[in-house]
Amino acid sequence: MQLKLDNCTIVIFGAHSDLAARKLFPSLYELALWGHLPDEYRIIGVGRSALSHEEFRSKVHEKMASLFPETLVDEAAFALFSARLFYVRVDFARREDYPALHKELMEGAPEAATCHNLLFYLATPPALAPVIVRNLDHAGLGEKDGSSGSWRKIIVEKPYGSNLQTARELNTVIGEVFHEERIFRIDHYLGKETVQNIMVFRFSNGIFEPLWNRQNIAHVTITIAEKFGIRDRGAFYEEAGLLRDIMQNHALQLLASVAMEPPVDFSADAVRDEKAKLLRSIRPVTPRSVGGAVVLGQYEGYRSEKNVAPNSTVETFAAIKFFIDNWRWKDVPFFVKAGKNLAETVTEIVITFKCPPQNYFGPAESCCYTANQVILRIQPEETIAIKFGAKRPGEALITDPVFMKFDYKTSFTEAGMTPYHRLLLDAMAGDQMNFIRQDSVEYSWAIIDAIREAVGMQTPESYPEHSWGPQSVQFIYG
Repeated sequence: MQLKLDNCTIVIFGAHSDLAARKLFPSLYELALWGHLPDEYRIIGVGRSALSHEEFRSKVHEKMASLFPETLVDEAAFALFSARLFYVRVDFARREDYPALHKELMEGAPEAATCHNLLFYLATPPALAPVIVRNLDHAGLGEKDGSSGSWRKIIVEKPYGSNLQTARELNTVIGEVFHEERIFRIDHYLGKETVQNIMVFRFSNGIFEPLWNRQNIAHVTITIAEKFGIRDRGAFYEEAGLLRDIMQNHALQLLASVAMEPPVDFSADAVRDEKAKLLRSIRPVTPRSVGGAVVLGQYEGYRSEKNVAPNSTVETFAAIKFFIDNWRWKDVPFFVKAGKNLAETVTEIVITFKCPPQNYFGPAESCCYTANQVILRIQPEETIAIKFGAKRPGEALITDPVFMKFDYKTSFTEAGMTPYHRLLLDAMAGDQMNFIRQDSVEYSWAIIDAIREAVGMQTPESYPEHSWGPQSVQFIYG
């Protein structure tokens, strides 16, 4: 049953950003087309350019027609959506520009309810988040300024700070203006169908959860690989690097989802409690252990990319061996690998089970070829596969690995929502299940900060484009 959403105004800071053009406006338009948005809503774009409402609507249409022409087959439907789009010019750092936004929000809509319920989306560089939040508060647009019975919420894009200290500072600033239950720290990976299905797969099937422990699982491998390089993100990557860009959020959230304990119920707080406990249980990498636990790499040609320093030592690849110091996972290695310009684009989690205590069907080393595995593939396709050994046809008793596979596209006729469809709706509804809580952000940064400190000034190892990373990666799998 479709949830009835409160009438509201969605305010997008960074209305001219690539994120807004590629994800936010197309997702909001499709949600409107499908009838998922509230009866009364407005979308206000906020940016530095001087534009009228009509000019802004034209620019949104132009971008969507260029990027996603297949979504604009019904111009009449887009015209109805476009009539809900408005624009306010604001220099994000200028406090004196925010009264214009306040005026548009409070006086620009005939429907009172859309003025009272406000959802702010920061599609801006992370460094601007504290500035924008403080200026919203000064302009009377913070949560404490809302009227009784209304709500004001904020969505913040990752990365949340650049280390543990800055993450805490950001959490403090936002927490002074919005309560934690009104803060939505978005990681689009958590909106993917297969990521959400990890918990369903584990906790709704009695044949898997009893085996999900150190007695039965040999190791877990998480791979987040992209066949392309940094594209036009050179300036960002020079500041962030792969550890901050992918490991701190996407990778550790996947690890938490697959390794967390069963929650007491399926509420947002209970699930996020278990994820936070799991992250807190990850053994820190130390200068003594880093040699056998971390490999950093940089693809050949990275230093020739636009806005990249010619002597850059920024990593575009990382492979890390994690251990979780709790009862369920003690001494089970979790291998997490992520990188740019690798052999293919794929995100998957592979759970490898231990070999049987006695191997009757081949030499001892054959177990590595027929080992039982559960393979959760998140992209490019969304599938779950189980690998097991079966007898090869013929007279000899020889086993071969075979697969049973579930595919979302072939198993369900109804198309799933994209992560941004789902997460925008969740934020409007106030459901925080698929958003990251403050304590998890800080635990994740503590893990990454420890790795960066242990690595020190180590220069990333070069690796060829479209390979699987540096040669020394093999040593952490020993």
